[in-house]
Amino acid sequence: MEADVSLKFRQQLLLIDENLVAEDVAALKFLCTDLLPFRKLESVKSAVDIFQLLMAEEYLNEEDTFLLAELLYRIKCHSLLKKLGYTKEKVQECLHKKGRVSPYRQMLYELSENITNEMLKDIIFLLQNCLPKRRIPLSALELLILLEKQGLLTENNVQMLEEVCMNVSPDLLETVNCYKRAKVSLPRQENTLPIKESSLSHSGDFRVFPSPQETSIKSVGSNINDNKAANLTQGFSDMNLELPGEFSNVENESKKMTSYKMDGPHRGFCLVINNVNFDKSLQERKGSCKDAGELERVFTWLGLDVRTYTDLTSQEIKDLLRTWQHLQDHKDRDCFICCILSHGESGAIYGKDEELVSIRMIMSHFTAKQCPQLAEKPKLFFIQACQGKEIQCPVYVEVDARIPDLSSMQQSISPSESIPEEADFLLGMATIDGYVSFRHIQQGAWYIQALCSKLQLLVPRGEDILSILTEVNEDVGRRVDRLGTKKQMPQPAYTLRRKFIFPIPRDPPPSQQH
Repeated sequence: MEADVSLKFRQQLLLIDENLVAEDVAALKFLCTDLLPFRKLESVKSAVDIFQLLMAEEYLNEEDTFLLAELLYRIKCHSLLKKLGYTKEKVQECLHKKGRVSPYRQMLYELSENITNEMLKDIIFLLQNCLPKRRIPLSALELLILLEKQGLLTENNVQMLEEVCMNVSPDLLETVNCYKRAKVSLPRQENTLPIKESSLSHSGDFRVFPSPQETSIKSVGSNINDNKAANLTQGFSDMNLELPGEFSNVENESKKMTSYKMDGPHRGFCLVINNVNFDKSLQERKGSCKDAGELERVFTWLGLDVRTYTDLTSQEIKDLLRTWQHLQDHKDRDCFICCILSHGESGAIYGKDEELVSIRMIMSHFTAKQCPQLAEKPKLFFIQACQGKEIQCPVYVEVDARIPDLSSMQQSISPSESIPEEADFLLGMATIDGYVSFRHIQQGAWYIQALCSKLQLLVPRGEDILSILTEVNEDVGRRVDRLGTKKQMPQPAYTLRRKFIFPIPRDPPPSQQH
């Protein structure tokens, strides 16, 4: 059979292999565990080795590449699907007929994606007596494989997994429980039985969770429990689940959604306003220059013309925005991005002179009426600043807020209220209203570092900005100390009408250039 495989097909597989990193190969191996002999999988060193095994077992050939497409889809390498003649949406449509990765394997992989390094250390400690002393697992996937090899974890017995998750993280436990509930409602089936695709499948669009009184402005992250529900739902999007309430009838709008035009002669301008030093009582924002530098590197890599401004007063910020508001060059650009790093209060950020500037006022400079050159073009704003009072934390972490004066606390303002009431805006806030956001004095802000990291990871995979911000929420949301005294949840809000997808840069991400 292998002798009949054409040279062109093998070249396609080689191209896919060249675009997969070691973590992707490990994920492919894990997802193929129920399909390929385990001894053969153990010797796999590259994606090509996996392709050879799939062809030998007649899972993959020139006429039928769907299994490989499904695997790439599940590890979120969506940009590689086109090399097989698929799109993300096409794979979603075909999963209910052709899907081969079992719900059990999906659940374990989803679990591994949510196990942090700290959690992994705790799990290994709890299972110390069960694991071979000759080898310490290096990853969550390796740990799960070891448990399976010893018979401690099977499709029909996840009790040990439940006990471990109960001790380490309630969120992980809920992932397992969700699988168990789905399994009870499904008939027994072979691993290769097609799995029905849910309408909630990986849309990457926050609007799949409508509120009873939905408005044109969508806000995500205002309720941490809502984020958990969204993550759990997405994790089992490929099962035929009956979901309670409003989730059960949600349609996947993103399949029909077009993308913003991003093929113009110039990508656009990106402003970075970095306020580090202040005139009166506000502390120096140590570590913020690292954030500004990282933003400049990442958005330059994405094709934007980045301009950085440091230590601006409230009036200088307003004057700067007016200058950019009237810039004629916007008409040849695809989009506009503005990043502001400063101290802040509810719905506002501080200038160097410690006077507040309303976030809504900042964004309103670029409405279609005020800035016609950016009409119908996406305008993205990322704000790294506290939106509430300070909480106690260790000395190596600072908060982007002044020490609160309770007698002068502002009325709570949600991100949705900060966005102008017209289309094509996105506001990414480092934290939900009323809470502080954290910044390491050497490593930078949790939110900005997560944003830059996820952009570098997911833009090359063809993900849209809302899917990327979901991953940012997940990343920052994990950064909670054991006592629960420090936590943060970012909150995007938007009026985008289409998907915003950065074209994939030709150069490798900045993190891989050194």
